[in-house]
Amino acid sequence: MNPKKNNFRLGIFILPLLIFVGAVGFFLFKRMEGAPPTVNLALASSSLGASQNIPLTVADPKSGIRSVWVALLKDGKETVLLDKTFASAGLLTGGVTREERLEIPFEPRSKGIGDGKGLLRLKVQDYSWRRWGKGNLTYQEQEVMIDTRPPVIEVLSGPHYFAQGGAGVVIYKLSEICPKTGVQVGDQFYPAQSGYFKDPAIYMTMVAIGWQQGPGTPIHVVANDLAGNQTRSGLSHLINARTFKRDEIEISDSFLDWKMPEFVQQVAAPPGASNLDIFLKVNGELRRANYEVLKKVTAKSDNQIYWQGEFLRLPNAAPRAGFADTRSYMYKGKKIDEQTHLGADLASLEQSPVPAGNGGKVVFAENLGIYGQSVILDHGMGLFSMYSHLSHIGVSVGQMVAKGDPLGKTGKTGLAGGDHLHFSILIYHTFVNPVEWWDATWIKNNITAKIDAVKQP
Repeated sequence: MNPKKNNFRLGIFILPLLIFVGAVGFFLFKRMEGAPPTVNLALASSSLGASQNIPLTVADPKSGIRSVWVALLKDGKETVLLDKTFASAGLLTGGVTREERLEIPFEPRSKGIGDGKGLLRLKVQDYSWRRWGKGNLTYQEQEVMIDTRPPVIEVLSGPHYFAQGGAGVVIYKLSEICPKTGVQVGDQFYPAQSGYFKDPAIYMTMVAIGWQQGPGTPIHVVANDLAGNQTRSGLSHLINARTFKRDEIEISDSFLDWKMPEFVQQVAAPPGASNLDIFLKVNGELRRANYEVLKKVTAKSDNQIYWQGEFLRLPNAAPRAGFADTRSYMYKGKKIDEQTHLGADLASLEQSPVPAGNGGKVVFAENLGIYGQSVILDHGMGLFSMYSHLSHIGVSVGQMVAKGDPLGKTGKTGLAGGDHLHFSILIYHTFVNPVEWWDATWIKNNITAKIDAVKQP
């Protein structure tokens, strides 16, 4: 017998066998994979309220999800919240579902679950052949607090008298820690903070009545606790109506020729646009974009009070325009636009030193479109002041300033037609009448007396 011929026949037999064994081994290795499913329990808080969905994401890219089981253990009783089995794609391929995001409804009261500590249990299995075909298992536990009671609000300040376009302070006490709480004035929300008073349960915020919000505007104190329970409490108040002035401003070609070139790069003006076209974009689109910047700058305020007493006016300055004046812009006798002036214009000598109206922290110090070179101070608890059209800025962001410290000099930057200071007061994102903050009596009656009353033991 020819040994070479026998070896050849043996090789022909063994090679397919090796290939078959290798394929079977590879398949078994794949189906016997040992990677457990991944579980992401994305609770916003470990506290669970009266009604919510528990967000859960499970994934197993190799074998697919077989089952998900979720239960709550409370007072020795286990309540199943979810027990779901997922479809198989067949013995050889595993599960159909490789990833699933679940929203598990949870209303403790409907399931007879009382308030207090509980244990959330999760069990996820895949379609691997491990564990004698039961699949890989991921098991997790997380302690939770069941809290179905909404927070209790006790208003401490009052009475609450406001002027249309004006400001005030609201102080109240909560029965528990609330990550989101504040005062809702119509459609505007003013966040409150704790930490100013010794009692951490006492919250305070400045609030604004917008120039368009007259008598009848609803005001509520709102509190959302860690479990998502919400309380809305009406605030007893009175809003005095105010009528604001209307004015006409003539836009001349000389003004357009002077001012519009510096705004060409700040607006999306088409090629060949006239100076008048650019002005309309500046007065509309750029004004709105600048306000969005202001909203971001004033979104957060320190939980301290840096100011004391009435705010300073620009020394030896004459008023040129008032708060909430409705301006009709005229060009060659025709009305081309209308905007509201949300501040006070004060004119003195050219490039006059501009003092800080009161103590505060610099949170903005740069160019701001129609407002030109501007400085914004945070005075704490939601109160801000703004100084615009400056020719020079002498402070930087993060710097603390005292009342009267120089911030810069008056100028003609932005959409100013002459050297002056545009001075604004904001309560968070809302412009309010600065005249109130120049009045020591108004401040005492409406702000500091209420704060001092709460400070008393």
